[in-house]
Parts: sequence; structure tokens; C-alpha cells
Amino acid sequence: MHNDGKVVPINKAHATPSPLARLPVVLLQVRDKAAQQLQQGLQDLFDNADDTLFEMADKARSNVDHHIFFEAMRDLRLKRKNFERVFMERLFAAFASLGEAGRGELQLVPLVSYEAAPTTPRDALEKAVALEAMLERVRHRDGLALAQLTARLSAVLGSHLAECENPLGPALLCECFLQAGRSLGVEIRVKLIMLKLFEKYVLSDADQLYGEANQLLVATGVLPELKAAPSRRAGERAAREQRREEALPPTELPVDEGGQQAFAALQTLLKAVRGSVAPTLEASHQPQPIATRDLLRLLSHLQQYVPTPQVEDEFDLRNQLEQLLTRVSVKSGKSRVVEEADEDVINLIALVFEFILSDCTVPDTFKSLIARLQIPMLKVAVLDKGFFSHASHPARRLLNDIAAATMGASVGEDEPRDPLYLRVEQLVQRLLNEFVDDAAIFSQLLTEFRAFTADEQRRSALLEQHTREAEQGRVRTDEARQRVADALNRRLLGKVLPQVVVQFLQQAWSQVLLLASLKHGEQSVHWQAALRTMDDLIWSVGLHDDTEAGRRLLEQLPGLLKALRDGLNSAAFDPFSAREFFVQLQALHVQPAERIDGLIEVREPFVLGTLPGEPAIDLPSDDPDLLKVHSLRVGAWILRQQDANVALRCKLAAILAPANTYVFVNRAGLKVLEQSPGQLALAFKQGSLQVLDDSPLFERALAAVVDRLRQLNHAK
Repeated sequence: MHNDGKVVPINKAHATPSPLARLPVVLLQVRDKAAQQLQQGLQDLFDNADDTLFEMADKARSNVDHHIFFEAMRDLRLKRKNFERVFMERLFAAFASLGEAGRGELQLVPLVSYEAAPTTPRDALEKAVALEAMLERVRHRDGLALAQLTARLSAVLGSHLAECENPLGPALLCECFLQAGRSLGVEIRVKLIMLKLFEKYVLSDADQLYGEANQLLVATGVLPELKAAPSRRAGERAAREQRREEALPPTELPVDEGGQQAFAALQTLLKAVRGSVAPTLEASHQPQPIATRDLLRLLSHLQQYVPTPQVEDEFDLRNQLEQLLTRVSVKSGKSRVVEEADEDVINLIALVFEFILSDCTVPDTFKSLIARLQIPMLKVAVLDKGFFSHASHPARRLLNDIAAATMGASVGEDEPRDPLYLRVEQLVQRLLNEFVDDAAIFSQLLTEFRAFTADEQRRSALLEQHTREAEQGRVRTDEARQRVADALNRRLLGKVLPQVVVQFLQQAWSQVLLLASLKHGEQSVHWQAALRTMDDLIWSVGLHDDTEAGRRLLEQLPGLLKALRDGLNSAAFDPFSAREFFVQLQALHVQPAERIDGLIEVREPFVLGTLPGEPAIDLPSDDPDLLKVHSLRVGAWILRQQDANVALRCKLAAILAPANTYVFVNRAGLKVLEQSPGQLALAFKQGSLQVLDDSPLFERALAAVVDRLRQLNHAK
């Protein structure tokens, strides 16, 4: 946002606060309170700017626009911290200027108008119009509170303060925003989007900003007689909360007709682990089973005490139930135990979760959240044995969807700021708070979670496609560079030529050849013409002794010079450097060959672009780990151990010819890893790479538990 709009900058004489400037304590309190709110508003702005620009890229009708918005997203991510820092510095400088002499001479109001001068660029006009409209909306909406704040600041300072000098006025806040945005290298459309977001996430809360500042001043006795402006936000927030709490109508769970039979088959295997949930009482007490409804009541009680993910202690469900049963037994004087069928359900769920929490497909950061689902899932299974037999059961699908969505979340991510982590945490907490015995909540949460993940998947798919196309373009460029280098080396290696010509071919004409190769291909007339021009140039400065060659040079020289100029123009080569080369070339053509200075023999091969990477890892074609690499499919997730503390979760997005380079992306669709087949095979051998199983987690867990139970029964 360089030169952003007709905003008169803060007077340079007052840009740096004087060390002698002193503000009353109450103004420092107003400043710090406002800074806190504005900081939060800027964070919300940047958090949502990414989504907004992504949507713009998604709707872009051309590749150019698509690229512009993606580059803007990248620029904002890189410069976000600096942007916020500069904004706060400008805000503090505006407050500091209140305590300086000559404050009344400052002009800080944005001078914007629809009446733009004829010479005003269109971009500046658009920004001017947007700024003026923003300021007018704030003044119309929150003008009373702003006027009261300005009056109170004037009273504290003991001199008249104009609205344009109010550090929290919309004019100065816009000034701070525009100054902070000078470092952003984005075009006008993005700048206007940022201005709209600034209005939405910062200026739209101006009434709260002014209201709290006025309250601080009133509390210290500054113009308490001014009647406070009514808050428009309270009603809006209440309405938003009410809309947010409006839930979808619950859907009924499918009736299970074969669930009991399937569970009965599982019970024969569960005999091996019975007796693990019982009160710790002496054997003389006669066991008395508790009814299923009482078990559900106990589980609902435990559900309220499930530890948060931040608590490191493991929550052992069976141990917690034993303690509860012991307390109930002591109180009743009877040994209370769970019924056989209910104990089987408890053991089966416990074993399933043991598998889930040890499975590498679930990131450690999410395991603590999923572990909290154990009691809700157990209650569902107690209520409905079809939970174990029907893969379409909403509770099972919800668990599977959570596991599938979190599989790509790399360990070490900042989960409190991660939208997926926050959504899963919210979902788990709702189940713990709301689920008693109506399992319809699982259908509702499943619908909501799938809507969330569908949006994430759409975003990541678009970014992944962008990454794939960029990588394919890079490979094409690398191939074209190699073709150009090969063409130059075939013509130059071993030749003795003027140094200026060699440098011209390697530094300038190589770009002409590269452009022809990328745009038109090796079979095109453009590529062939560029090669002929290069051959003619090399011949023209060669050591020719016969006069016939001289006559031929005179005939061909005009065409050669024109072809050289046309080629350089097509590659947008620097005109000054081009003129300098043609002067030197003319000198080479008019003097005898034996008198030419600066002849060199080309001995080193020319390399265009980056040097080759790591040497290839040579493995036999039937190497087992190399075969595992070749069996990887696009879309497969892997876990790559970077070092002892860092593990990278990424998805295979593309296998790029001709070197079969494997390109991996993260959950957001951005490239995070590029490996050759040999490098991946070596990682398999070292145990630092494993392919993640993306089949439904609950089904895998149940199959593993059944396997384990069969082994226990056979051992007995």
C-alpha cells in the first residue's frame, strides 16, 4: 500500500515522540486498553484475510488473477508481524503527539474526495473513494460516542482537540493502517480488500472502542455529565448468539435389527477378559448386578470429570468405574457389579480405544482429544449394540471422520490456533456437555463436522492443484534449461571465440532460447530460428582467411543483426547492454581475425539455472523398499521422521517425470517435501518413513481387537 491514498502523513517534526512529552495516566490507560482491542481486531483481520483471498482465487476467471491472489496470501503471511508492529507504533506515536507542543498545527485527516483531479491515477481514486466512504460510515454510526471521547480528551489536555487529532478517530486509525501497509507488495484489488476487512474487523467495533475509552475517562471524573451513547453491539451480539445456538433438528438413529446377534458373536471372544471391572471388596460380599440405566447414570457422572487435553494423567475408564462401583457397594452394603453384557461392552470399547490411541495415523496432538470420546462412545454402545455391527452408525462415522481429518495434521503444529483442532475440541466438549442418552446428537455433529471438513478439503484441493501446476511448470522449465545448456555446449565446448561473444551467448541468448523452448517447443520454427541465429553469430566471429567468407559475411550481416535484435527484444533484454554488445560486435567484424583481443577457449560446460542436486541413490530394480516406493499412489499419506523431535505428515500430490520426482504437500495443499525414489527407499530402510493407513479407523481398531481376543482364547 505504498502511497496509499490522499492521507496527509504525520508531521515529520512530530514523528518521534519527545522524551519530555508526558501524558496523564488516564490517557495511558485509554491508549493501552485501545491498543489491546485493536491488536485483537488486526489478528481477526489477518486470520480472515487468508480465507477471503482464497475465495477470490477460487472465483478467479484467469490464471493471472488466480496467481495474484495466491501471491497476496503469501505476502500477507510473511509480513503480518511487521504490519501489526508498525500499526501499533503509529498508534502510540499519535497518542504521544497529544502531549507535544504545536499539536494543533498537525493535519492528520485523510483528504479524500470524489472530486479527483484529472491527473489522479485510477488506483488512488479508488482508494480515496473507499476511505471516504469508510470514514463516513463510522461517523454516521458512532459519531456521538466519538464526539464525547474527543470532548473528554480535550478536557484532559486542557486545550481544544479536533476530531482529526483524536488518536482513536477513524481518520487516524486509517492513517496507521495505511502506513503499516506500505510494505505489502500487492495490487489495488488486494489493497481494497484489505481496507474492507479493516472496516469489518476493526472499525466496525469502534463503538466498543469509544465506549470503553469514555468509561475510563468518566471513572476519573472527566465530563461525567455527558450522557453515554447507547451500545448497538449488545443487541447484535445477542442476536448472533441466538442464531448460533439454533441447532438442526435431530435425526433418528437407524433401527438395528441384527446388532444383538453380531454382538453375541463378539461376546464369546470377550470371555477371556471378563472380571476386569469389579468393586474392590472382600469376596464375602454377594455380587449384585446394577441395571443398565444405572450404569448409564454412573457413566454420565464420570463424563463430567473427563480431564482436559492439557492434563497429562491418563484417564483409565475401567479403573474409574471400579472406584465408583466400590463407593456404591460400600454405601449399599452389597457388592455391586455391572451385568455381563455391559461389562463386555466396556471391555470392548476400552480395547478399541487402546488401539486408537497407539495408532500412528492419529497425531499425538489429537489423541488427547479423541481419548475424551471414550465415555460418549461407550454410552452409545451400551444403548445400541448395532454400534459394533453397522459401519454406517453415526457415532462410528463421526469417529472415523475425525481420524481421517486429523491424519494430515503434523505433530508440533500450533494447535490452539489451528481451526481443525478448535473444531474437534468444540465437538468433543459438546458431546461431554450435552450427551445424556439421546444419540441423535451424533448425527447432528456429524453433519456439522462434514460441512466444516468439506470446506477445508475444497480449499486444500485448490491449493494442491496450484502447487502441482507450479511444480509441473518448474520441471518443464528445468527441462528447457537443460536443452538450452546442451545446445550451447554442443556449439561452444572446445571452440576458441571472443570472450564477449561467449558471454553474450551464455548470459543473453540463452534466455532467448529458453523462452522459445518454453513457449513454442523444440520442434517450433522459433526454436530452430534461434539456433540458426546462434550458429550464424559464432560463424561470423570465427577465424576466416578466405575472401569468399568475407563477402558472405557482408551479405548475411544485416539479417544476422536483425535476428539478434528481434530475439533480444522478445526476451525483454536490457537495451543498454544490447547496444553495448552490438558496438563490440561491430568491432569484431571490421578488424582482422588475427588482431582480435580477448579470445578464449571454452573448456567448462555451461549450466543454466541451478546445479544438479544430490547424487542419485543407485538401487536394484527389485529392491523391496524401492518397490514399496513405486507402489505409492497419489493421495497417499506418509509420516516422515525429520529428526528425533520432528515428524512430518504429508500427502503425495504428484509424481513428476522424467526423474519420477515425488512431491508431497501438507494438509493445506502446500509443498513441504520433494524426494527421489531412491531417497524414499532409503528412508524406508532407515525406518524414518511409513505409509499411513487411511482406511476407516474404527473398523481397523475393531478388527485388531477381535484378532487379539482370538489369540487370547486360543492361548487358554
